[in-house]
Amino acid sequence: MSKIAFIGLGNMGLPMAKNLVAAGHDVAGFDLSAEAKSALKEAGGAAADTIAAAVSAAEVIVSMLPAGKHVSAVYTEAEGVLAQAKAGALLIDSSTIDVDTARAVSAQAEVAGFAMVDAPVSGGVGGAAAGTLTFMVGGTATSFAAAKPYLDIMGQNIFHAGAAGNGQVAKICNNMLLGISMIGTAEAFTLGENLGLDAQPLFDISSTASGQCWRMPSYCPAPGPVPTSPANNDYQAGFTAAMMLKDLLLAQEASASASAATPMGQRAAELYTQMADAGHAELDFSGIIKEL
Repeated sequence: MSKIAFIGLGNMGLPMAKNLVAAGHDVAGFDLSAEAKSALKEAGGAAADTIAAAVSAAEVIVSMLPAGKHVSAVYTEAEGVLAQAKAGALLIDSSTIDVDTARAVSAQAEVAGFAMVDAPVSGGVGGAAAGTLTFMVGGTATSFAAAKPYLDIMGQNIFHAGAAGNGQVAKICNNMLLGISMIGTAEAFTLGENLGLDAQPLFDISSTASGQCWRMPSYCPAPGPVPTSPANNDYQAGFTAAMMLKDLLLAQEASASASAATPMGQRAAELYTQMADAGHAELDFSGIIKEL
């Protein structure tokens, strides 16, 4: 059993922390929401009133936070993790943030004597609850090996992407591809419908032809062919358009920093911005078909 601090008990962090509790670990959680801390207590964890109280005795510290500015503050401010954690603690940040911040915080952790990995996730709230997340991990081989037993509790597919920050690189590249290809899939179904072709025969054909892709059997954006897809539940979100837009904008920020051409990623970000501006940010990202 390890003493674990979990910082950020939101829609993703809370079920991840609960899985660590269920595996027998001693988990103390910190969040600005009293309700979230109470939910962790009900699951057998403990609630901390401050970051310092959560991390002071922890052997492992996991964070799941909204953005780079939050990660930077939680780790580097005077009352933050690097100043308050005990020597030798392992740091795991599972937030999805910009690459530059991830690398900067990791470098500061190294200077302070801590092993740290960036380990953003894919799999959504359902995957967090089921413990089937995919983790994309950046950091040294030694840090990855230390983190993996804990990631194995919260996830099913654990990948070492390379040096610090590469977990974030893998996440934004993957999700940029997902956003672009969802738009392409939605365009195909929209064009077919406008030309008199029903969704089901197009699905049947493209699912076995050269247009086959993950979205077809798993996440079809057109109502009908895949009963479990959000398209058949009024586009109630598994992964919101707002979350997709966040990742697409991170990808655009990274592409500018790296002087990499991503014109399709840029266009995808523009289309999801339009969807959000139209008031549909909380719909599933496959709801982009309604905007076309």
